[in-house]
Amino acid sequence: METKRLVIVAVGGQGNLLASSVLGEAALLSGIPMNMSEIHGMAQRGGVVESAIVFGDAKSTIISDGEADLLVGFEPAETLRALSKCNKNTVVITNLAPLMPFTVNIGQGVYPDLKQLQELIRAKTAKLIAFNATDLAKEAGNVLAVNMVLLGALIQTGILPLKSETVKEAMKRKTKTQFLKSNLKAFDLGYSAAENAA
Repeated sequence: METKRLVIVAVGGQGNLLASSVLGEAALLSGIPMNMSEIHGMAQRGGVVESAIVFGDAKSTIISDGEADLLVGFEPAETLRALSKCNKNTVVITNLAPLMPFTVNIGQGVYPDLKQLQELIRAKTAKLIAFNATDLAKEAGNVLAVNMVLLGALIQTGILPLKSETVKEAMKRKTKTQFLKSNLKAFDLGYSAAENAA
């Protein structure tokens, strides 16, 4: 199969690692070779968490600048920060709900303008799917389900060789029972949002 490279960026606590784990399980269920690496940074203090996932036969999990087929950002500024991983053929999916960094909250920094941020991403990549995933997670009944909303959007693109049913089965295996219903709803809402964005 053709190799596909996915980068997921988030802020600590947003569920990036669970999303990566669900994708890994789905790949396993589908018999698709997959390798993954993670950079945790200062995740517990709201720092960046980055996952690099390579589907298909690849010798390394390192995704160098310009190599990502897909970039998924759980937080808009982190999506922009990871733009160097993209090229003119990359599809980018981002949550548009900001999590203000400490420096912005104390008046020592300025958060990027969301409209300008989207323009910068569109100028460098093939396609941008941008929506407020946090609102959809709330609609699903769990504000922490932003990761599952964005997984739904990711699978909708059809770029990864994973089917919705397989990802949902992986969610059943990887998420806590009490959150499964809201996670599945969040996935469907994200899938629809990506469909509408297209």
